[in-house]
Order: sequence, then C-alpha cells, then structure tokens
Amino acid sequence: MICYIIAMAKEAEPVIKCMKAVTDKTECGKRVVTGKLFSKEAAVVVCGVGKVNAAAGTQYAIDKLGADVIVNIGVAGGLNGSVRIAEIYGIDAAVQYDFDLTQLNGTPLGTLDECKTNYLPLSVAAGFSLKKLATGDRFNDSREDYETITRVLGADVRDMEGGAIAQVCMHAGVKCFAFKIISDLAGSGSTTEQYLNNLTLCFGTLEKNLEKITEAVYGKNTLVL
Repeated sequence: MICYIIAMAKEAEPVIKCMKAVTDKTECGKRVVTGKLFSKEAAVVVCGVGKVNAAAGTQYAIDKLGADVIVNIGVAGGLNGSVRIAEIYGIDAAVQYDFDLTQLNGTPLGTLDECKTNYLPLSVAAGFSLKKLATGDRFNDSREDYETITRVLGADVRDMEGGAIAQVCMHAGVKCFAFKIISDLAGSGSTTEQYLNNLTLCFGTLEKNLEKITEAVYGKNTLVL
C-alpha cells in the first residue's frame, strides 16, 4: 500500500478530499486516514512538523499500516533560480543539513553515522523535474543556513521532514518518493510572508498533480535509485 506522509493538516486536505471509503482516526497522536485514492489502496498520515514527527509517522505507516511505498508531499522553500513559486518538483536525493558529525568522524556535513555519503537517494517517478532537498528543524531567513545549504551542500529546496523520512525508509527497505511544491524563494523577501501568501497557489498545484503523482508512483516507468 502507498502511504502519504504529510506534515500539516492543510497540506493533507487536498489529498484526503480525493479519497473514497475512508476511515479517519487518531493513532500515536497523528491523524491517520485510509481508503482509496484514484481506485488504489492508500493512506495518509498527518505526521506533524519536523524531523522527529516525520520519522515517527513514517515508521507507524510501515509497521502498523503495512506501507510498502512512502510518498512525502508538502510545500518547501526554493533556494535558487531553478525552481519557481507554486511549481512541483520530484526529489531524487535528500540530506539533513543540521546533522553534523564532522568533528567526530571527519565526514561531510549531513552524513549520518551509519552512512558514507551525506545525500540519501530517493526513488523517482517519470514526468517530474528533479531537485535535491536539504532538511532541517529550522524555518528561518538565516544567511548562514542559506550559505551552508546552497554552497556547501548544493541543495535546490529546503524543508523540515523529507530527509528524516528518507532515513527511515532506507533502514526499512521501503521505497520513498518525495514531491515538493515551492511556497517561497530565498532572496525574495520574508520567507514567512511568501509562505503565507502562496499557500493557496501551492494547494492548487497539488490538486492538479495528485493523480499524476499516484499514477507515476505506481507506474511501470518508476525508477528506483
């Protein structure tokens, strides 16, 4: 079964409203909706914001719901001119930019203790432009963070969940896809103001692309990296 891991209720609503024959409950403090999405068995776990919430929600989906495909969908911040407001992108690799064992292990920023490289590969689906994602437990306009994420790590997009979801899926041996819709662009004013002003546009993009995402994830052209 495919399970969508989505941080916030307002991000999840475009998905949930397209589901049929749903059950809706709260488990482990998280909203869990199961049913059919475009005639396919599916579930949504509204995990909450941040890496720990995302990891907990993902592990619940795998252990309790039997998910064999995880799809993370949400809005995210754009970091360079290769992305545009309210457009959707597939993620082919994710790194946790606030994870740092450099001093202890001598490894590059973001390299998990159990890994040899910092970026974790994700499964990718045909039909979406691909970008690299940096994940951290911070929503800010910090110039220092921006320099780290872009110049050191070379990321195109930043969020607060995707890298943690990828880590859980890596250990569980479960396919992990991520699709991010750009709500704000670095260097274009307050990210908070942009985020709030562009949410409606982003949710419209999700609604238009949701069936395409589902078909792509289940499709024969899916490439697992």
